[in-house]
Amino acid sequence: MARCGHDNEGPTDPERRCIVTGEVQPKAGLIRFVVGPDAQIVPDILGKLPGRGLYVTASRAVLDTAKKGQFARAAKQAVVVPDGLTDEVERQIARRVVDLVALARKAGLAVCGFEKVKGWLSGGARVRVLLQASDGSDRGKTKLWTPEGARYYGCLTSQELGLAFGRQSVIHGALATGGLSDRVVEEAAKLRGLRELDDSTTAVGKDKVAR
Repeated sequence: MARCGHDNEGPTDPERRCIVTGEVQPKAGLIRFVVGPDAQIVPDILGKLPGRGLYVTASRAVLDTAKKGQFARAAKQAVVVPDGLTDEVERQIARRVVDLVALARKAGLAVCGFEKVKGWLSGGARVRVLLQASDGSDRGKTKLWTPEGARYYGCLTSQELGLAFGRQSVIHGALATGGLSDRVVEEAAKLRGLRELDDSTTAVGKDKVAR
């Protein structure tokens, strides 16, 4: 497993070096930034903006450190780091996760609600991701479990999960295997690091798989 909870699913993932830690790791576990025309540091969540990429590990602590001079050193020029950059990156990635879950729901690859999720887990459905709200009841969340080979994330709030499923709030959700679910795994791992959560120690039932 790569730093900050990123799940390294394949040895062929492109790798980049974090400008803060100096560690080389898969791009999927890093956040890309570019220097804008006004020398301002701009987060490139989708990885599509032109310019030389500056990569930072998906961790709040590491990103906060990057603002203290590493961006300028890596860019080899004076740069402007916006106030609240870390919070803005977290907001954008959270929105990205919500949007991907919503796409999975529209594609018929996601369900929500305790009974429906439990039905998927008990009925042999190929669950790729178990999602549970960070502000949900621990008692309710421990009644569900993470199937072997699946991933567990508790980094979204009930309101954020509700937005993904078109409801006011959602505590429990599950995603079937598929490309969209793989993208949720990738982005949710980043969000987990930015929100400084360690889902690996979260109790999710007696059959919880170690990650």
